[in-house]
Amino acid sequence: MLDELTFRKHADAAIESLKKSLIAAEEDGDFEAEEQNGVLNIVFDEPPGKFVITPNTPVRQIWISALSTSFKLDWSDAAQVFVLLKNGTELKPLVARLINEHLGTDTVTLN
Repeated sequence: MLDELTFRKHADAAIESLKKSLIAAEEDGDFEAEEQNGVLNIVFDEPPGKFVITPNTPVRQIWISALSTSFKLDWSDAAQVFVLLKNGTELKPLVARLINEHLGTDTVTLN
């Protein structure tokens, strides 16, 4: 398990990078990305909804609450990104897929 300082460094960088990608993609989808106290929210107008992305330091994971489901991502030393362990999906592709599922489109990509 990562020590707390290393986890925070990786989590902060991952969430900041995700936020920048989301802001760049806001025009492709009907959503807005907002960060507040280290928590990233993705807010949708139509259909209404909200995703919450937050670091969970005690368990060293990034948690995503979206589409009535909780996704828990762990740090991968091999890939140098946070991934969903059950299938290896990385943070940005997972968030893009969830946004597209919510919107019923396939227009949002996160780089």
